[in-house]
Amino acid sequence: MNKNAAIKKVTRHVILIAVSFIMVYPILWMFFSSFKPDSEIFSTASLWPDNWTFEHYLSGFGQDAAMNFGPMFFHSLLLSLVVVVGTVFSSTLTGFAFARLNFTPRRFFIGFMLGTMMLPAQVVMIPQYIIFQKIDLVNTFIPLMLPSFLATTPFFIYLMVQFIRGIPKDLDEAALIDGCNTFQLFRSVILPLAQPALITMSIFAFYWTWNDFFGQLIYLSDPNKYTISLGLSMFMTTLGDSQYGNLFAMSILSVVPVFIIFLIFQRYLVEGIATHGLKG
Repeated sequence: MNKNAAIKKVTRHVILIAVSFIMVYPILWMFFSSFKPDSEIFSTASLWPDNWTFEHYLSGFGQDAAMNFGPMFFHSLLLSLVVVVGTVFSSTLTGFAFARLNFTPRRFFIGFMLGTMMLPAQVVMIPQYIIFQKIDLVNTFIPLMLPSFLATTPFFIYLMVQFIRGIPKDLDEAALIDGCNTFQLFRSVILPLAQPALITMSIFAFYWTWNDFFGQLIYLSDPNKYTISLGLSMFMTTLGDSQYGNLFAMSILSVVPVFIIFLIFQRYLVEGIATHGLKG
C-alpha cells in the first residue's frame, strides 16, 4: 500500500510539474528572448540564447533612447498609487455606510450598485469621455484618477460590504457604550479589523490600473504622458519592423512591480477573498 501510494504521489507531482511548465513556458520564452539579438529571436527554436545581450534593457532608458521608459514607469506608478488611495478611501466609506448605517433608501442603493456590476465598463466609457471632454480634462491623468475617489467600482464596495457584515455588531455596541461616535467606530473598530479586505482591494486596484490599456489609450494622447501599457504598444508597428527584443525586455520589467506586490501581500489576498471578503 505504501509503495502504491508513493507511485501515485510521484505520478501526480510529475503531471503537475509538466502542466506548470507548459503554462510558464511562454513567459520563460519571452524572458530569454529579451536577452537575444533581434536576428536570433525567431531564427532558432532554442530557449537558451546563443549570444547574450543586455542591449534591449539598456535601450529603454536614458535621454538618448528612442523611447525613454523611465517617465513611463513613473507615470504608471503614480497613477496606480493615486487610484489605490482613492479606491480605498471611497469604497471603505461607502461599504461601511451600506453595511452598518440605517437609512431609508439603503436597499435601493445596494440593489442599484449590484445592478451596475453587471454592466460592462465600455457602456459608460463614451458618456464619461464626453463629460471629461466638455470640461477640458482629456489628455490629463485626472479622468483616470478621479473616478476612484467617487466609488465607481461596485466590486470593491461589494467586497467591503460583505466583509464588514462579517464583523460582529457586538463590537459596535461596545464602542458606542464607550462613547464612540459613528466616525470613531469606523476609524477605530471597523478599519483595523478590515485590514485583509483593504489590502485585497488595494492589490486589485493596483493591478487593474497598472495593466489598463484601453482607458489610458482613450484619455492620453501626449507621448510625454504615456504609461507602461501605452509605451509597450509603441514597439508594434504595421510596417513589419516591430522591435520584439525591446518589447520583451520592457514587458519583463513591467511585470516586476506586480510580481513583488503579489509575493509580499499574497497571504492577505487569499485571506481577504477566500475567508472573509465574499462570504454571504
